[in-house]
Amino acid sequence: MYKVLIVEDDPMVAMINEQYVCRHKSFSVVGKCKDGDKALKFINENPVDLIILDVFMPHTDGFETLRQLRKEQSLVDVIMVTAANDRESLEQGLHLGVVDYLVKPFTFDRFRLALDKFISQKQVLKDFDTLDQSNIDFIIDKTRRQTQDLFPKGIQDKTLQAIISCLKKNKTAPITSDFISAQTGLTAVTVRRYMSFLEESGKVIGELNYETGGRPCMYYHLKSKQE
Repeated sequence: MYKVLIVEDDPMVAMINEQYVCRHKSFSVVGKCKDGDKALKFINENPVDLIILDVFMPHTDGFETLRQLRKEQSLVDVIMVTAANDRESLEQGLHLGVVDYLVKPFTFDRFRLALDKFISQKQVLKDFDTLDQSNIDFIIDKTRRQTQDLFPKGIQDKTLQAIISCLKKNKTAPITSDFISAQTGLTAVTVRRYMSFLEESGKVIGELNYETGGRPCMYYHLKSKQE
């Protein structure tokens, strides 16, 4: 069973993360810390396979904690959990070698996918005592396909990012799927499918406007951290 350390300063979020971990039979929570300093001390004194690591914390934040771990040549794996959905934060996490990057709020299904990805990477490496180029290519390709499989069927990351970019550029006011379609060049049917996905994942809020003079129209905006 894999040993998990949860590093999160919000007690409610830490409790939810613990519940999510415990629902997976391959993991057990061995500790919870409220900041990076306590986490580093815990890791130095206890065996840990995986860290569920928040970004915004007092004293030492998640990125600095991860940088310190890598400086100490710790091989512990990390799933980063954060409200930060900007490109720079994602790039930092990827450069520091996170297994996955979860943006709050997220569902248990998405959390479970991150845990399964961790297991899959561990298992595929155990299958080889020595590595040649073909082995390495297989491992990297498998990881790439796992990342693509994180989205439901019919949802592509490139298209999703184009729609999110449009929402960000027009974040001062809600916009319609027809507007997004015109701005991105995507069909209206495609945009509506992606907007449903974003609503279900909690990243976008849709509101019906009955004051259009005709049939009610759905307007969308990105969910703020306060909503």
